[in-house]
Amino acid sequence: MTKKVKDDQESHKEYLKDVPEMGEVKDNAVPSAEWSQGQSSQESEPALARIAELERELNNQKEQAGRYRDELLRKAAEFENFRKQKEREAMMASSRALENIIRELLPVVDDVKRLLAFAPQSSAISSEARPYIEGVEMVKKNLEKWLGDKGVKAIESKGVKLDVNFHEAISQVDQPEAEPDMIVEEYQTGYLLGEKVIRHAKVIVAR
Repeated sequence: MTKKVKDDQESHKEYLKDVPEMGEVKDNAVPSAEWSQGQSSQESEPALARIAELERELNNQKEQAGRYRDELLRKAAEFENFRKQKEREAMMASSRALENIIRELLPVVDDVKRLLAFAPQSSAISSEARPYIEGVEMVKKNLEKWLGDKGVKAIESKGVKLDVNFHEAISQVDQPEAEPDMIVEEYQTGYLLGEKVIRHAKVIVAR
């Protein structure tokens, strides 16, 4: 081997000694995978923080929506109770007004009934008086129809036992054929409005 070839080999060895062999990594070199992972971690931290912030905001909005819903349901329940109360008050006011009208009208009904009770028999009525008597009878029928349409009905009295819930005894008489406290005469008719007594019947009972 010539001197020139030896010199070339020595030169190549000096150059190659600084080149790492396959599989070798210098101590100060950073592996590419670790570098990539570190860079990805740094980029994801702001995104995770933003997601957490959005989740907190979403939870707050859900809580606020729940409070609004509860408040709305409470207000709706209060309004429904208020509406029902006003309806009851209106019905009670209407019922009281109707009762007052009926009570004021009942004496008129009593007068009409007394007038017809003392009117002469049909055969004794003169041709001049007949239209007047018939007119009073028509008034009585119209009054009774109006009362019936409003739910008013007369209290049964004569021939039944005295019931203080419906009757007021104003007198007692000796009536051998009647049981004690049996109503033998009705002095004034009593009336019911539905199931409510608006006027007790004034009656005479057997002693």
